[in-house]
Amino acid sequence: MLPVNEKLRVEEILKDLEHYAPKRKGWTWRKKLPEGTKVDGFYYDEISEPLKKSVGLPASHYFDNIDPQPDPVITSEIASGRFEDDVRRMRMAAWHGADHIMVIRTLGQSHIDGLIEGTPEGIGGIPITRKQLRATRKALDIIEEEVGRPINFHSYVSGVAGPEIAVLFAEEGVNGAHQDPQYNILYRGINPLRSFVDAAVAKKIMASVDMLQIDGAHNANASAKKAWKVMPELLVQHAINCVFSVKAGMKKDLISLSTVPPVVSPAPEFKLNFIYALTVRELFKEYRFRAQMNTRYIESDLVDATRIHVLDTLISRLTKADIQSTITPDEGRNVPWHVNSIRGVETAKHTLVALDGIKDLLKVNEEVVRPNIRELKMRAILMMEEILEVGGYFEAAEKGFFVDNGLYPERNGDGIARPKDGGIGAGTVIPRDADYFAPVCEHFGYNRIPEDLSSPDEPIGACTLHDRSKIKYIDELDESDNVNLRITQQLEDREKRLISPEVEWWGDGWVQLDMTIPDDPEHSEAAAIEIAKRMGFTDPSVISRTVLHPVEGTYLELKAKVPFKIVRDSLQLPQKPDLLSEEEITAFIDEHPMRVVAGTVGNDEHSVGIREILDIKHGGIEKFGFKYTYLGTSIPPEKFIDAAIETGADAILVSTIITHNEVHVDNMTKIAQLAVEKGVRDKVIIISGGTQITNDLAVSCGMDAGFGRGTKGIHVASFLVKKKRELLG
Repeated sequence: MLPVNEKLRVEEILKDLEHYAPKRKGWTWRKKLPEGTKVDGFYYDEISEPLKKSVGLPASHYFDNIDPQPDPVITSEIASGRFEDDVRRMRMAAWHGADHIMVIRTLGQSHIDGLIEGTPEGIGGIPITRKQLRATRKALDIIEEEVGRPINFHSYVSGVAGPEIAVLFAEEGVNGAHQDPQYNILYRGINPLRSFVDAAVAKKIMASVDMLQIDGAHNANASAKKAWKVMPELLVQHAINCVFSVKAGMKKDLISLSTVPPVVSPAPEFKLNFIYALTVRELFKEYRFRAQMNTRYIESDLVDATRIHVLDTLISRLTKADIQSTITPDEGRNVPWHVNSIRGVETAKHTLVALDGIKDLLKVNEEVVRPNIRELKMRAILMMEEILEVGGYFEAAEKGFFVDNGLYPERNGDGIARPKDGGIGAGTVIPRDADYFAPVCEHFGYNRIPEDLSSPDEPIGACTLHDRSKIKYIDELDESDNVNLRITQQLEDREKRLISPEVEWWGDGWVQLDMTIPDDPEHSEAAAIEIAKRMGFTDPSVISRTVLHPVEGTYLELKAKVPFKIVRDSLQLPQKPDLLSEEEITAFIDEHPMRVVAGTVGNDEHSVGIREILDIKHGGIEKFGFKYTYLGTSIPPEKFIDAAIETGADAILVSTIITHNEVHVDNMTKIAQLAVEKGVRDKVIIISGGTQITNDLAVSCGMDAGFGRGTKGIHVASFLVKKKRELLG
């Protein structure tokens, strides 16, 4: 197993790839735990088995670092453009709870008409070559062993090379894939007949290794001008692909509908989206559901993307989602930040866990929703009937039935029209001869297998799905664009112990800046660029702009490059606190009992931080035997001193979170002065703490010590014991 403190080394993963075979094939669902499972005093109804290693949600340290995993599979969509950087991001995502890894790149894979070898950058929208697939799956083998959960690797089976790609994926252990012949027709201009024939072959091969299929019907409401009007068509597209997939040999529980809410606010978002979600799940209850945000509405605003994501995930909990996709603003800003992948996963996990058991708390108002559900179903049925009346799917596509911006049966006449005898690959479907025989397994369609054969691939001694030795592995074909050249800089930096920030690729030097400028958007943007340049950054550009007011202010996010690298060994690391052991602290307090008074000073109502330091529940000083008097919040400085005198306290713990107008400095200084004035400064230890407090700042205000973000009870307890020893001589 890879040690936690060791990075994934791409050069090691690339070694001996010609002999690598995937450890497992097929899709893996999470193992759901029984309803009422108890985790640290809380009861959950919709969680799955925990991870061996993980990074919990930001607030998890308040709850003994528990990290309950929701029951749906969670997706991370990755888009660095280089598979060698993808695998590092996959490790990050897996530690945060992702177990479905999709990779999207700069080109749509549907544009690729054949198989490619080597490791060209950004090709095909995905890791599409055998070498990329093997390296990625090998890395995921390491990652899933580390976190203790299978990771599903996902790709795309589309384009006129779909069947060949399906074979490649089956050979190399790809666990799930998009496959929808209608996507090829409507959005890639592939000949309808060729698309469905290819899809039948691809689906048959995918089914042979239990690969999950996700359809592409959601692209209709991502493409339509008025997405809320294509809801009936979405139901029709789902139905066509589901039935076709079953006919091709796929299991229903490995067919997943890609469900995407049709609208966002300022439309009446929840009302429309919830009705649609209820309808599609009711109609297709035998199948699986993959829930995803509608990328049509993605802007560059991170907070806006998060708001939409949370509301859409609420619908997942109120209805059903077997896979919860995550989304980030990266599509809108075209800057695929590592951190946004993690934010997307955390948003999904947070929302799903937060809404655990919500369906038992709320009931759907059937009187309101049922007529709307029935109407959507009827519109879909009528559309399907008309498709049959005009001669079938090919004729309907030719007449522009699909992605029309009218609410069926209304039509605007702006649908996507695809001639059944035109498009890419037209005229390439050839009827088979009566004696046609293909000596391969998992073959779709007419195949005249001789009666004396136990399997169709027996004449060739087994095909590549059964005999990996027959797979031809080609390492690299391009001398100017391959992984070995791309990681040269990475290896040099590592050897020289250099560090630089990164966004997409190892140490690419890009950083993100944010600032608010008190001016109109145009002047603010120009000013932000100039400020970044004067700060020493290069290549600054604005990636997001939020108007706070047309003239009063604009909030901007920028990306810019750092023109230098840092020598790792030259860094001065923050000094770790010299802590006493728990046993030593407890023994001292047994012999020299200590009492403290504590509270939040001034007009500050924050209480969580100081309670963390005090209470035994969270490992506070109480666990070591300290006695305390908690004064509460918004305590005047005078009361701290008076309470210390009244209780005979050895120490005062002052929490201060609010910092505007330097109020925290004033309060700390006043407490120290009052202690002097009342003659107890040399008898009592005074400590302050808060998110903006540093030890130097606290000491400069007359405190004995200051503790900032991340402080635990043992830090404070250890200091108090050491200081008390000094006072005792």
